Amino acid sequence: MAGVPSKIDTWQMVSPTTYKKDENGKFVVDAPGKLERTTIPVPELGAGDALVEVAGCGVCHTDLSYFYDGVPTVSKPPLTLGHEISGTVVAGPSVLVGKNVIVPAVMPCNDCAICAEGRGNRCLAQKMPGNSLGIYGGFSSHIPVPAGDLCVIDELKFPLSHYAVVADAATTPYQAAMRAELKPGDLVVVTGVTGGVGVYMAQVAKALGAKVVVGIARNQAKLDRALNFGADYVINSKGKDFKALRDEFFGIAKQAGVPKNVGWKIFECTGTGGGQEIALGLLSFLGKLIVVGFGMQNNSYMLSKLMAFDAEIIGTWGCLPKYYNNVLAMVQDGRVQIEPFLEVKPMSQIREVFEQQHSGLFDKRQVLTPDF
Repeated sequence: MAGVPSKIDTWQMVSPTTYKKDENGKFVVDAPGKLERTTIPVPELGAGDALVEVAGCGVCHTDLSYFYDGVPTVSKPPLTLGHEISGTVVAGPSVLVGKNVIVPAVMPCNDCAICAEGRGNRCLAQKMPGNSLGIYGGFSSHIPVPAGDLCVIDELKFPLSHYAVVADAATTPYQAAMRAELKPGDLVVVTGVTGGVGVYMAQVAKALGAKVVVGIARNQAKLDRALNFGADYVINSKGKDFKALRDEFFGIAKQAGVPKNVGWKIFECTGTGGGQEIALGLLSFLGKLIVVGFGMQNNSYMLSKLMAFDAEIIGTWGCLPKYYNNVLAMVQDGRVQIEPFLEVKPMSQIREVFEQQHSGLFDKRQVLTPDF
């Protein structure tokens, strides 16, 4: 542990990518986003604050949405992105100093009507690094955060940097499972089972006792891999119309000896129009569709089907800090595997990593480690 610094080294988003319409009315890049290395002050910590020395910060699709797609952050640039963070407490409450921790991606105020309802993961006054925590985010040497929500790692079974992915990629699926009231014996579909969140959604569902987990995606090699990480069956949706896909799904249900159209809990993790259409199409009697992935497109759906099916469509956001220890326990005992799905790179490569991940060149979650 290096101690309390006099300043924070960081990679700031000075400006996001901006767009304009060309002569054909099509949106094109007006100015590319900019990331710059700089230093920012270490703030005076309040009684309930801690300063965490960052060991690793994962690059999430949400970070790329802020940088490339015009999705607005609450705090305005210049702003340091990054909300999947693990590290070591170097200042703050004495019981935490020296502890290795995971920083929750969203930290509720715990003092509003939403929090009182037990829905603090969607608290409107929440603090999210790289979005609504002032200028502070995870692509830094250090970050000041509320101390009360930190998840302490008592024993390191992996490098500390690797635990960064727990802070969103692994915990967001757990929150989704809680919203779905997932219980042992349930029937589960994961659209986007090969993606950065979907690979954990399948594992979490299985760890919570799902009887059958069907994964849907477009990459066969990754689908085959998913069979070792939570999925019991997989469907390759590439090049298939919905009827062919549904027929394949019905065949799996028959093979598994379970109903084809009753009680399925569908976790939509792609955030794409195609993935959402598949999920909506499979929603049936007494089913639940939980929207986990984010996208900017609109969808068309006959809402009266929900009445006829007595079904539900549920949104989910982030994860309550109180659930982090549950997910950490799954990681520590191997029920949820993280190492096969991450890759560590120095933070000085952030520009290249953003560009390459935005272009879809990575199979694994990129975790950046400070090398200022």
